Amino acid sequence: MQQPLFSIITITYNASRWAEQTFLNVLSQSYPHIEYIVIDGGSTDGTVDIIKRYESGFAYWVSEPDKGIYDAMNKGLQKATGDYVWFINAGDSLCTADTVQRVASLIQKRKALPDVVYGETNIVDEEGRSLGLRRLKAPRKLSWKSFRMGMLVCHQSFITKRTIAPLYDLQYRYSADFDWCIRCMKQAGVLYNTHLTLSNFLDGGTSTMQRKASLRERYAIMCKYYGTFATVLLHGWFAVRFYTAKLLKGRV
Repeated sequence: MQQPLFSIITITYNASRWAEQTFLNVLSQSYPHIEYIVIDGGSTDGTVDIIKRYESGFAYWVSEPDKGIYDAMNKGLQKATGDYVWFINAGDSLCTADTVQRVASLIQKRKALPDVVYGETNIVDEEGRSLGLRRLKAPRKLSWKSFRMGMLVCHQSFITKRTIAPLYDLQYRYSADFDWCIRCMKQAGVLYNTHLTLSNFLDGGTSTMQRKASLRERYAIMCKYYGTFATVLLHGWFAVRFYTAKLLKGRV
């Protein structure tokens, strides 16, 4: 089987503190068949100078104003030519220097390349220290219906064939990745669990206002795909589980 090409896409905007470490992380991967694409939103903090420092390693880069992170992701998708697309944004990173090689080796053992490849995610703080694995675990078997229980696979550990990857729906400002992953999975025939920790996700400390807006969008997306009645019942169960765990924790 021919070695698959991975289009790794990094979105940046005024990310001079994080950009270099992400660029070096991707560029130092041991797997040679990577098409690295960088989409910058017109940074003014020195990020573009960092991009230019490493541009020889990029298949494509641009710095220009956009309509937000998901618009930038769409630009990356439209430039990608690989078998797979994989988003690793500024501040995030691949878990180890051989992560892409390990993924490629696993999927090449199969009769055909799977449509979606996924794994676990490590959470890191601003100093790069591990905070442990993401609370929501990737299910042993994943389908588009799995996201009824929330975004069980982090966007940075969700790799999809380019040919089934739609553009992000820009009506969602905070949760278009949740919607995008569901649409990818609905198009997928085979979804493959690597059982690997694939990425490090920077815990950026999302504001309370953004978190609430994101949850409202996710609720609307869940109603869209899974039905309002089922979504209301599930959210009732989520609330009971959350407050029970909080109560038990307070008694310890």
